[in-house]
Amino acid sequence: MAARPNMPRPIIVKKVIQEAHGGHHGGAWKVAYADFVTAMMAFFLLMWLLGATNEKQRKALADYFAPTIVQTKTDSAGSTGLFGGDSLVSADKYPHGAAQTGTRSMTIPRDATGGPREASGRERDAESRKFNLIAQSLKDRIQARGDIKRLARNLRFTETMEGLRIDVVDDADFSMFAIGTSQLTPAGARLFGEIAKPIAEVDNQVMIRGHTDAAPWSAKAGTNNWRLSVDRAEVTRHYLEFRGIASDRFSRIEGVADREPYVPSDRFDPRNRRISITLGWRNPARN
Repeated sequence: MAARPNMPRPIIVKKVIQEAHGGHHGGAWKVAYADFVTAMMAFFLLMWLLGATNEKQRKALADYFAPTIVQTKTDSAGSTGLFGGDSLVSADKYPHGAAQTGTRSMTIPRDATGGPREASGRERDAESRKFNLIAQSLKDRIQARGDIKRLARNLRFTETMEGLRIDVVDDADFSMFAIGTSQLTPAGARLFGEIAKPIAEVDNQVMIRGHTDAAPWSAKAGTNNWRLSVDRAEVTRHYLEFRGIASDRFSRIEGVADREPYVPSDRFDPRNRRISITLGWRNPARN
């Protein structure tokens, strides 16, 4: 049978599937290696710059890579190159803000008077001198007393943010209080009597803090170092009041047990047992 001449030819579709393969034989590692080499080159360049430059040149480099600083100082610092001329951090000639430091001088009229800050500084200096006189007077008083002259070494004077702190410190040969109690010893009473005299002559507020060592208490004792430190501070306050210090001058009485040791390396050291008497600044709000 003859084929019909007008019949369409069949369409054949060929589907080809290509398998994935490594690009250029796994060349991605070369990019990572190039980044690593670049980073190492930058690192060694930085090390070389640090070793080959001085302080002034390093400041110039830092300013060179800080565009804001460079733009601000272009017309004033005198540097026209990376290492040429003066550094960008040299003396300038532009106005300074309140928080900046510069090289301009300022003339103060002879009849000018200081403000509250200057007045506060003068008051603090005067108060500090008064504290020094009190400390020296107390030392002289104790040195003049033959029976307690040896206890001068048990006093410590420290000027703090709160005021003049007078620390009365126990040692192996002296105790202010009978061991384990808040009862003053005769020597402790005489020493506190001398301490009260110069304190009574001024009107500063008085703060008292009691300290103990870390010696443990038995459960049957019915007390602990917290209570003992507070009791000793209160006995000191009462005795100082008895020796002439007005009761309204005491602003704070506290005990801190063994939490603030004088000898941190040995919390059982007798010097950790002490009484701190602080004369407060007259104007604490201005400190």
